[in-house]
Amino acid sequence: MTMIDEEDSPKHPEGGSRKDSLTAGKESIKVLDKGFVTLVDMMGNDRSAVRAARVSHGKDISTDEKDRKLIDYLMEHGHLSPFEHITFTFHVKAPIFVVRQWFRHRIGMSPNEISRRYTSKNVNEFYVPNHIRVQDTKDKQSSNVYSDEQGKEGSLTANKEEALEIIEEVYQKSYEAYEKLINMGVAREMARIILPVGEYTEFYLTTNARALMHFLDLRASSHAQWEIQEYAKALALFFQKTCPWSYEAYLKYQYKGDLLK
Repeated sequence: MTMIDEEDSPKHPEGGSRKDSLTAGKESIKVLDKGFVTLVDMMGNDRSAVRAARVSHGKDISTDEKDRKLIDYLMEHGHLSPFEHITFTFHVKAPIFVVRQWFRHRIGMSPNEISRRYTSKNVNEFYVPNHIRVQDTKDKQSSNVYSDEQGKEGSLTANKEEALEIIEEVYQKSYEAYEKLINMGVAREMARIILPVGEYTEFYLTTNARALMHFLDLRASSHAQWEIQEYAKALALFFQKTCPWSYEAYLKYQYKGDLLK
């Protein structure tokens, strides 16, 4: 993952930035080979949680020391509803298979995704990994990064380069078939059915800090698929930068994963 500026963001084939005016100039984190996470908008900060918590006693924000101690107390004792008053809106570009896992998180997350029924924009962009993983022999949910040395032991019948070539070849054939169907006059809503889940898609996501923490518990974890781990780590960087007190207390008292500490 790397931070990217608007000038470094991927360009639209017809010229200009692929990001719209809402995301122009916003800070982005590059994820995988062609993806990104951009923080488009935010409402609130650490003290929004403090203010929401203190209203129970008819009080408001106080000194840095007292407010930070309150955040620690809330996290330590699991009083998490005040953190719902911190909201984020992200613009995300990710492979479809990552997004399908992401959208399993339905509480506190509101997405709107690009529709291949209405547009063919960037339909030829696919995720090409820089490595190959093989199935873990003991854990059905896990996989291990493959090296050509392992191939000599029979864990993969070909080398990494050949496996990656097969992936790219399927992408190319799928895209060519899609273009052929479109040129024949087939509706986009039908032509799209042949596109693979490695295709990139984009969506806007509005969420709150409490829901974000739950997402990080499950996806910033070695038990999650590697690709979605990378997106979770990008969200964590934005959380840390915008709400440092809450993020630090979250890692100390609530975080259930194993990648962020």
